[in-house]
Amino acid sequence: MDPHPLPSAMTDKFCFGAHQFLWKSHWTDGDLGILDAARNAGCTIFEISLGDDVKFNSGLLRRHAENLGMELTVGPGNAWPKNCNISDDDPRHRQLGMAWHKKIIEWGAEFGAVAYCGSFYSHPGYLCCRRPPEEELRWTAENLHELAEFAGRLGVRLVIEPMSRFRLHLVNTSVQAVKLVTLADHANLRINLDTYHMITEERNYGAAVRHALPILWGIHACENDRGVPGGGLVPWSDVFGALADAPGCVRVMLETYNTGSGDFGISRGIFQDLCPDPDAFVRQGLAFLKGCAASSVGHVA
Repeated sequence: MDPHPLPSAMTDKFCFGAHQFLWKSHWTDGDLGILDAARNAGCTIFEISLGDDVKFNSGLLRRHAENLGMELTVGPGNAWPKNCNISDDDPRHRQLGMAWHKKIIEWGAEFGAVAYCGSFYSHPGYLCCRRPPEEELRWTAENLHELAEFAGRLGVRLVIEPMSRFRLHLVNTSVQAVKLVTLADHANLRINLDTYHMITEERNYGAAVRHALPILWGIHACENDRGVPGGGLVPWSDVFGALADAPGCVRVMLETYNTGSGDFGISRGIFQDLCPDPDAFVRQGLAFLKGCAASSVGHVA
């Protein structure tokens, strides 16, 4: 019997997964064993990072994930040109951004990704240090609507994630994310919250989660220092107390950066040794998160 049964048609309250970055920076054809490790640890979802510096066989990845019963999602976490930004003041950069994201979404669809997740409404590092003017929100929403329509035709959900003020200026909070999705006005748009970014931007985790619940797709889960969940400052009981009222399945995805080999973690601003062993991080993190889920709804996926 499978010790980690898959949720029935994704109808369970919580489904758990992990991000590629716990293991390494760039996915290759030699990394399929990572999917096995994640599945054996209890994950049914796995997020792959894409970019112009990533190369692998889409068919190989798709077949392996399907054999494991793993749901794949993707994000633009690797080489992403700065001028490819759908919220940029320069309309030429917005056009380049639309073309680039459509290319990445098509790539994800090739290997069966069910969602494209991230801050693609802007670009990490795009900090204007001003209040977003209405025209900036308007053209961003229009571009998101077009991207959502494009992704939907390929069977890919479009999921935006707020980031902290240190990464971008356009959407930092749950309230701002809901406002942008409302302006974009497309049924294929959803929101993913991140417990790390929320520690800077939200005063009440429960209220932030509840505000997004009608269009919430998932949660990226780690501690305030990007370490394994539990023992830090994140109020997990508030998070899961709110998630218990979600209308559908919530994807809870462990996310941090590997610090055990090379300088990947340091290149992403992690100077403590928070994830030297990704398999241990996942086992410990999932045990804690599933315990929180059980306390909130009386069962886990």
